[in-house]
Amino acid sequence: MKEKKKFRLFDAVLMAVVVILVVESAAPAAAIGSSQFFWWGILLILFFLPYGLISAELGTTYTGDGGIYDWVKMAFGRRWGARVAWFYWINFPIWMASLAVLFTEVMVQIFGLNLGTPALIIGQLIFIWLVTLISCYPVSDSKWILNIAAFAKVAIMVCLGILGIYHAVTKGMANDFSGKALLPTFDLNSLSFISVILFNFLGFEVVTTLASDMENPKKQIPQAIIYGGILIAFFYLFAAFGMGAAVPADQLSTSGGLIDSFILLVGGINPFVIIIGILFMYTLAANLISWALGVNYVAFYAAKNHDMPKVFAKENPKNDMPVGASVINGIVASILVIAAPFIPNENIFWAFFALNVVALLLSYIMMFPAFLKLRKIDPNKERPFKVPGGPVLLKIMAYVPLVLLVITLFFSTIPLSSSEFSEKIPILIGTVAAALIGECCIRLGDKEYNKKQMIKQNQQKESLEHENN
Repeated sequence: MKEKKKFRLFDAVLMAVVVILVVESAAPAAAIGSSQFFWWGILLILFFLPYGLISAELGTTYTGDGGIYDWVKMAFGRRWGARVAWFYWINFPIWMASLAVLFTEVMVQIFGLNLGTPALIIGQLIFIWLVTLISCYPVSDSKWILNIAAFAKVAIMVCLGILGIYHAVTKGMANDFSGKALLPTFDLNSLSFISVILFNFLGFEVVTTLASDMENPKKQIPQAIIYGGILIAFFYLFAAFGMGAAVPADQLSTSGGLIDSFILLVGGINPFVIIIGILFMYTLAANLISWALGVNYVAFYAAKNHDMPKVFAKENPKNDMPVGASVINGIVASILVIAAPFIPNENIFWAFFALNVVALLLSYIMMFPAFLKLRKIDPNKERPFKVPGGPVLLKIMAYVPLVLLVITLFFSTIPLSSSEFSEKIPILIGTVAAALIGECCIRLGDKEYNKKQMIKQNQQKESLEHENN
């Protein structure tokens, strides 16, 4: 029998980088302006650090493939676990659609193509189904894809940072980086983009789902989170500086901002920019492949427990992969890109991406109170990695990220001025629609679960009666 491939610490760190280092969201974050550095710094301390530590404890203590769904379910019951599973899943096909749109936008931009809407949709569908096909196989079989993607992301961000420094020294900065400009303005536009920074920090729990593929998960998972976190923070900030040096924040496109920055920094489209563009396109697919394992297994386990529709429980008998979830991802993403031309929004990438960010952030809200609840109701469970600190510090580490998520979601979905209506109302409608569909699926799951329980009880009753007779 062929020995199963194993993830080494090196692979695990690169996995953390490829999962969490999301290059395409660097431009939306940079659109905040110079004050983004304040937000990066404060959120690194108040959100990223406690989130990483809590993920390390939960991931090494409760090693089932259900991940965040299992943690919340154990703490607060089936329905809350089901809601987490639903939002954790639904963000993925929306994200896949947004990256498919971005993929074709970058392709057109760097190669100077003139493609009509049908050709663009075909390209987007090819992207979606290629990712879907690869996602039907174990991640350890395609870890080389992720390892290359990690290096590609690092190369893109390092080049952007170095070019930004050169531009600042030789031509000056496109944005004001003085002390006052670095302070937050708390304007509505910048506050709505903070959700993207939080999105950039998420994904450590995906790394914990790889425990069964690791040689020594109890040791490797915390190490991957620590080493990967340090690298990720550095590369995000370095790239943010390069982008800020090249493009004025008020002119930065949320979709094409990264490639625009390279074009401005080198003086036009040349072979270097084309290579960067190809690497960027490659990382878009790798992002989805790296997240697919965690998302699909959460949906798969939830469906097995009747908390998601039955189709998500379908698996490939040859490799035990959740192919039902993968195929549904492809179908939903395909519907979205086909419907995109009929959506009244000039920036389709941002329309999908913003909704995906909101859905994903919603799925994390219950993770932090679940951490405290599990410490309380399951105190004797062996914890290979334990978040240090007493009760007061642990509550601070759990509730501060929770409050940040709630505040960020409010500013991302609720229009507070007339100028925000056209952008935020579709996000709000999409979020409400996703929540309502999710609740319908949960209610259907309840009926199926109760039916199974009733059958089980009747079988036990009949068995007892037979034994008594």
